[in-house]
Amino acid sequence: MKLWDKGFSTDKKIDLFTVGNDRELDLVLAKYDVEGSLAHAKMLHKIGLLSDEEIESVKKELEVISNQIKKGEFEIEESFEDVHSKVEYLLTQKLGDTGKKIHTARSRNDQVLVDVHLYLRDELKEIRGLVNDFFELLLELSDKHKEVLLPGYTHFQVAMPSSFGMWFSAYAESLIDDVYMINAAYRVVDQNPLGSAAGYGSSFPIDRDFTTEAMEFAELKVNSVAAQMSRGKTERNVAFAMSSLAGTLSKFAMDICLYMSQNFGFVSFPDELTTGSSIMPHKKNPDVFELIRGKCNRIQSLPYELTMIINNLPSGYHRDLQLLKEGLIPGIQTLKSCLEMFTFSLKNIQVNKEVVDQKIYDYLFTVEEVNQLVQEGTPFRDAYKIVGAKVNKGEFQPVKKVSHSHVGSIGNLGLDRIRQKMVKANASHK
Repeated sequence: MKLWDKGFSTDKKIDLFTVGNDRELDLVLAKYDVEGSLAHAKMLHKIGLLSDEEIESVKKELEVISNQIKKGEFEIEESFEDVHSKVEYLLTQKLGDTGKKIHTARSRNDQVLVDVHLYLRDELKEIRGLVNDFFELLLELSDKHKEVLLPGYTHFQVAMPSSFGMWFSAYAESLIDDVYMINAAYRVVDQNPLGSAAGYGSSFPIDRDFTTEAMEFAELKVNSVAAQMSRGKTERNVAFAMSSLAGTLSKFAMDICLYMSQNFGFVSFPDELTTGSSIMPHKKNPDVFELIRGKCNRIQSLPYELTMIINNLPSGYHRDLQLLKEGLIPGIQTLKSCLEMFTFSLKNIQVNKEVVDQKIYDYLFTVEEVNQLVQEGTPFRDAYKIVGAKVNKGEFQPVKKVSHSHVGSIGNLGLDRIRQKMVKANASHK
């Protein structure tokens, strides 16, 4: 069944090509298609296009379909083009002419728009929840290991002392920037496009404010053409937010891969969280973090993939837009799995408390000695030369202690302030 069926069939090759894997992807959207259909039906009843008896029967059958979806019993067979045609078929099969009325004053164009908006709204909420779980774990690890020094590098050269507390909380605070991006995407998503029909509105006296309230959207996408033009732009905004978060996870995963190597030896994990080699019995490979790095790098390409799909499209609907789901829906599931695995694995991280005791890290403390001389009255440039001369002569003897007091430094991580920033970030989307 096709919603645009005029009584003749299309060539099988054309059908396979145009539908693609839309049926599989639409299973993810099924619950939202029911939700949108329910809101639309209630609105049709409000304006007198469905009777009291008809709306009650539609509500009852939509609840049956919703329960099928929840139980995993809902299917979109090859005889159906998409989720919209399957839901309408089920209603018509049970309700006859009443089921045929459900598509009054709407188009597949605004159906898929509202499905995607509802889906993305839920997914962004879930991603934000996973980010907050990860954030809390990072702050917990930061506080736990705040006294343990860690070498800081610039240009891959030993630079200045850092700490595990600094490292963990740096990524925690970086997640706040990602939440800002998620919030921005959420505001774009949280607009109701239903009622724009094929992109030019309807001659029926529909009540779009009613459906906005029924589906708990923050506001209405007012202009019908603007609502249709949001297709693609909405997905791309979400993809940019995902890319920002993926960039944070990828960088963190890279740090862990580097720090687990024998050349660094800063961190390790229990055997059950690593993999071995088929021929090298000593290996403990960071496969989880390598895969997180690779998957998140691929997610970072998603905004540009979507850009290339929508880049030269004029206003109005175009079938190209169907392709947006192919990258976005799997990408969302991948990002969530990366967050879940990172949180699961990081709970078991083991830090090396004697890292800076190694002689190769003596030069981490040259700046500490320069600063000490300055505090004792030596001009900075003179202090720099004095310590530099010791280094050149091989006479530098470090005092492997640090005394940093400003906020955001080793001795004053400001974890409470970082947590408050996240609280504000989470509150700002409401």
